[in-house]
Amino acid sequence: MTISELLKTSATYLKEKGSATPRLDAELLLAEVLGKSRIELYTNFEQPLNTAEIDHFRELVKRRAALEPVAYILGRSYFRNLTLKVNRSVLIPRPETENVVDAALRFLMERDWHRAPRILDLGTGSGAIAISVVAGFPQAELAAVDLSPEALALAEENARTTGFDDGIEFVLSDFFEMLDPMKTFDLIISNPPYISAEEWPGLPCDVRDFEPRQALYGGQDGLDCFRRLAAEAPQFLRPGGCLIVEIGYRQGDQVQQLFAGAGMFGQVDIGQDYSGNDRVAIACRPIG
Repeated sequence: MTISELLKTSATYLKEKGSATPRLDAELLLAEVLGKSRIELYTNFEQPLNTAEIDHFRELVKRRAALEPVAYILGRSYFRNLTLKVNRSVLIPRPETENVVDAALRFLMERDWHRAPRILDLGTGSGAIAISVVAGFPQAELAAVDLSPEALALAEENARTTGFDDGIEFVLSDFFEMLDPMKTFDLIISNPPYISAEEWPGLPCDVRDFEPRQALYGGQDGLDCFRRLAAEAPQFLRPGGCLIVEIGYRQGDQVQQLFAGAGMFGQVDIGQDYSGNDRVAIACRPIG
């Protein structure tokens, strides 16, 4: 069987099994088996495959047919210009989360720092946000927090393999719980759980059944973590500091009201993603 034939039959099979991107899935999995890029698959379309290659590929296709995410099958994902290791202890990084990084880097670059700015990443997961921010602003000192030991170990490994581990301290904590209450930060960033009970059943199966629930589910209305941030974050923010968080596309008004109601933020802005949906909340403490 050739590359062309195997891709055609496997894409048809994956479509029947419910994959939303069957051809892409098949190409990524076959490229992994053969150690080729997707472009090289097309330039070698008529290459015959041996039995071992076909058997290995079919094992991976079987996992995808059960709707396991391709990123977990491959053991890696991509975020900005980073290649990150992922497994089922962490969310798979998504393009929407780049908006948090962009907002964080704008905040850092628009200010004159006479010392290294201190940053806190809450719920770091794979470390995608933390590593991207340090990569974009190397002089920063960043603490990356997660309540999952498995996730924290993976984030630390990703920081090490990407070469940014020197700028990041990793802390096992449920949000602020284990942090020194006397330490404050110039910037707090987070992609917290924000899926509501109403939204949960409608999530794609490869998200709901495979990615960690504790990193997705935000309580009955999806706002539990935002309430906690509104109550606890100001204590850890220096005057002039900012809280930047990812939000659900229908949560802009509610999160804005929660943060404004905390009484510690001078301004709360809602930013949109590339599709024009609400995606980022930015709440800054006044200097005076």
